[in-house]
Amino acid sequence: MSVELPFAPVDTIIRRNAGDLRVSAEAAAELARRIQNYGAELAVEAADRATEDGRKTLMDGDFTGEGAEADSADLELPIAPVDRIARLDIDDSYRVSMDARVALAGVLEAYADRVAAAAATLARHADRRTVKAEDVEAYYELQPYFE
Repeated sequence: MSVELPFAPVDTIIRRNAGDLRVSAEAAAELARRIQNYGAELAVEAADRATEDGRKTLMDGDFTGEGAEADSADLELPIAPVDRIARLDIDDSYRVSMDARVALAGVLEAYADRVAAAAATLARHADRRTVKAEDVEAYYELQPYFE
């Protein structure tokens, strides 16, 4: 599966959480891949809720959690790739409303901020000046301790 999300906005999200640390391209690529997987999972859950309600359109209310109320002007993640992410694992018969795309982008950006902040903490703990892909991967291994 190719990664739909461009790395540049993901790199920006990591940098805003990393302070004075550098960010490797591999870290941005790894986080983009993880964001995409999480977004596809959320869309499947949203499609299940829509089906239960007798709808074929995913609505903003189908995406809940931190960031769901975000304004598109305040988001770093672009909406078009988020729309493609939402459609990765759901049936082609579903539609995704614009408000749902923005809500999903907000949830994914809040998620990315949490992972990026933890990865920066792990890089500092390893006494490195660069956030690497291994820091992002380590977050997922240690995730229960961050929650």
